[in-house]
This record gives sequence, structure tokens and C-alpha cells, in this order.
Amino acid sequence: MKKLALHWKILIGMILGIIWALLSSSLGWSAFTINWIDPFGTIFINLLKLIAVPLVLFSIISGVANIGDPASLGRMGGKTLLIYLITTVMAISLGLLLVNTIKPGKLIDEQSRIDNRISYEIWADSQGYQIKDDINYLQDPDFFERAQEISKLSKTQLKEASVSDKLENATKRKQTSPLQPLVDIVPDNFFYSLSNNGLMLQIIFFAIFFGVSLLFIPNEKSQPVLNLVDGVNEVFLKMVDLVMQAAPFFVFALLAGVVSKMAGDDIGKVIEIFKGLSWYSLTVLIGLVLMIIVVYPAILKTFVKKIPFLGFFKAMGPAQTLAFSTSSSAATLPVTMECVEGNLGVDKKVSSFVLPIGATVNMDGTSLYQAVAVIFLAQMHMIDLSFQQQITIVLTTTLASIGSAAVPSAGLVMLIIVLDSVGLNPAWIAIIFPVDRILDMFRTVVNVTGDATVCAIIADGEDMLKYHPEKDPTETFDLES
Repeated sequence: MKKLALHWKILIGMILGIIWALLSSSLGWSAFTINWIDPFGTIFINLLKLIAVPLVLFSIISGVANIGDPASLGRMGGKTLLIYLITTVMAISLGLLLVNTIKPGKLIDEQSRIDNRISYEIWADSQGYQIKDDINYLQDPDFFERAQEISKLSKTQLKEASVSDKLENATKRKQTSPLQPLVDIVPDNFFYSLSNNGLMLQIIFFAIFFGVSLLFIPNEKSQPVLNLVDGVNEVFLKMVDLVMQAAPFFVFALLAGVVSKMAGDDIGKVIEIFKGLSWYSLTVLIGLVLMIIVVYPAILKTFVKKIPFLGFFKAMGPAQTLAFSTSSSAATLPVTMECVEGNLGVDKKVSSFVLPIGATVNMDGTSLYQAVAVIFLAQMHMIDLSFQQQITIVLTTTLASIGSAAVPSAGLVMLIIVLDSVGLNPAWIAIIFPVDRILDMFRTVVNVTGDATVCAIIADGEDMLKYHPEKDPTETFDLES
């Protein structure tokens, strides 16, 4: 096992975790798995988050201050945000293309879709929304009794606690001013920002501001501060090394817990949940896989000639498998930085600037999933969205993805805003809840892969990329020592 690459060890841990969860479910041991195994998965995510925030802070300060030229910093920042924006729009467009081609919502049986349509019309009428087309089942005598039965159900849908919490968060976002996202970036209490993972943009702002300020003071004053920052940064990187040595076991516990919570002691429950949402899930997965194996390699090959297709995936394997198991770009960030620097040969000045920003604003996988989810939900309610409404989805999803926190299932809150932007019921997110966590794992892999791709492009453009194809990725984490 010592010679086995880290990402293969993590993959084995994932598979064993799923097998254990299904076995424990069939034997009635789910409570044991949740109580005695799942907590180790929580500890793993907590450890990575513990490292991620200070690592982002000190890495960005070091990266900005070591650039040396404020003009270079501005150029790199502009290119970074532009490429992230382009990949996000590409992901959304791919999602819309797939969902309009496969039409997963129309593959559900017609009676269920008619019931869904009636529920939508009842909701739209109560909220004062205009029906999206000329069809109106509420005025059809053949469906009057069914409409009465459904109306009783629809009143209870918004009362589901998990949905109402997210509705409340989305309502608060809509009531703010257009410049509120800009206001939210600037912290009034930096220590409060440090203690809240959702405020990563504020931490990034402070780190960039601090690093830029170091560029404008005399070298004899700034150098001791830089030495301290670099030293602290090395300590956190070593913490990543130590945590990653136990990653296969932690991932086993994490996956075992996730599946056990879904299945309980009824293994058939998981099968039934996934059967109803299979076409939707398949559409999302096709889009995510295409982003990973077609879109990103094509972009990378266009701008960076020296990194081959297989070499890139071999280098990023540990980060991708960890992203899948944690469903968190922020938690995976320390490992992403290790892979990009140690395996792809990206200079730390670039990676420490580009990757933390990417983990916060670059959510290609989340954007693609939101686009597919909105059209799928519309299709299953027999609503055909116009071209203009789908353009609105592109614009809203792009902006919403920037505000998505880099933590599991944060995209659901943003999905509410996207649904509301085209006049659809935000409570419909409850429909896709059952498969959200599994899809979240895949879309986090896309997010992390996208971050690494953009980082390699920026590094190559700045002549700060030294790729060594013969390097063994496991050496990055000192696993042989």
C-alpha cells in the first residue's frame, strides 16, 4: 500500500465507505455507523477548514507582497477574474444545452406532471405571479377536484423547515441594495470574518489589502513581516501533509456516514430516491463530466502546451478525490494548492493568489447544476421557459455563483434566487434535496478542476510555470517519510 498513489488510496476509502454503508443498512447497523464512524468524517472536514482559512490569509499576503510590482498584481487579478467569468458562462451554457436536449423533466409520467402543473398554478395565483403560458388547468372542469386536493398539499410545502430556512436567507438577499455584494466584501471586524467561513471574500480582501500595503513601505520594515508570514504559511502546509496521511480512513468514515444518513435501515429507500430523479441526475453528471474531460482540457491545451491531458489529471488526482468526498472547495483548498504547486509546477506567487479567489468566486460545477435544475423543475411542472427567461437564468446564475459559499450544498440557497428570477416556486428545491449531496460531490470536483486549470493558465502567461512530468504526485505530501 505504501507505493500506491494517494488518490488511489482515497478512492479505495470512498468505495469501502459506500460498501460499508449499504451493508450496515441491510443489517440494521445504520445507527452504529452514524454514531461511531460518521464523526471521524466530520473531524476530517473540520481539520481541513481549520487549516483553510489561515492558509488563505497568509498565502495571499505572501503571494501579493512577493509579486513586487503593483502593476503585475493588477494585471494578474484582471486576467484571473476574466477567465473565471468566461468558464462560468461556458458551464451554464453547457448545462442549458444538455437540459434542453435531454429534457429530463418531460420523462416523468404525465399524470405526475399534470399534478405538478396544477400545484404551480395554485402557487402562482396565491403569489400574484403571471402564468408563463396560455395553459390554465385551474379553469378546466376536468381537473377541478384534483386541484382542490392538491391545494391542501401545497399549503404545507412551504412549511418544511429545511426549505423555509433557505427561503428566508434568499429573501434577505433580495431585499438588499444592488451594491450590497460590494459592501459585503469589506469587513468592519476582521476577527469576526476569520471566525465565519462564509465570509471568505472579506478575508481575501483584507489579505490583498495587507499584501499591497507591504509593497509600499520600505523593505527593511516589510521584510520581517514577510518572513513571519512565510514561516507561518509553511507551518500550515505541513499541517496539510499530516492530515492527508490519514485521508483514506477519514474519507471512508465520511462516505459511510453520508450514505447511512440517506438510507437509514431501509436500503430500498436510496434506490427509490434515485430512481425518481435519475434522468435529472444523469443530465447534471453528463454536463459535469464534459466540463472535466472536454472543456477544461481543451482550454488548457489552447493556452498551456506543456501540460498533457493525463499529466494534468495525475497531478490533480489527490485534490479531485478529496473534493468529491468533502463536497467543499474551501476544505479542499489546502490540498489543491499543494497539488498545483508541487505537481503542476505553478509558482507559489500565482497559486497563493489565484486559487483562494477561485475557491470563492469560481463555481462552474455549481453554475451548471443550477441551470439544469431550474429547467428540469420547469419541465416537470409543464412550463416552457422562453429564450429571454433562459438568458435571465444565465445572468442570474453567473452572479449567484460568485456569492456561493465554498461549503457543501451552499448552491441550494443561490438556486432559490435563480428560480425566483424567472417566476418559479423557490420551494421546489425540496424536490431535488434527496440527490443534492451526491451531485454536490461531483460539482465540487468540477469547481476544483476549474480552479487548477485557470491557475495553470495564469502561471504560464506570467512565465511562472515549471511543469515536471516525471514527478510522482505522492511526493507532494511526504507520504513516504
